[in-house]
Amino acid sequence: MCEATHDRAIEACAERLARLYGRSFGGKPSGRYRISAKLLRQLMGRRRLYEDDMRALSRALYERGFVLIDMDSFAVVMSVNTFVNYRRVNEEALT
Repeated sequence: MCEATHDRAIEACAERLARLYGRSFGGKPSGRYRISAKLLRQLMGRRRLYEDDMRALSRALYERGFVLIDMDSFAVVMSVNTFVNYRRVNEEALT
């Protein structure tokens, strides 16, 4: 697969994953979800996904406001905004 084709596949996959976040499925109106490695490979049109593929997909999703968490057999997609209100660790908490 040439680099331009690979880049388009990454961008198209990221766009579809981002759109899924707003769709209703699995009993929820929208929000975070997980996708199996098999479905992710299908979506990318690849037999295997390598670390570089996952890194590129993660960057493309981040540009769209989402975080991709690779859990080996599946991946999780969450909004970056999910993390905004998390409490922050300071030096005192570490001692």
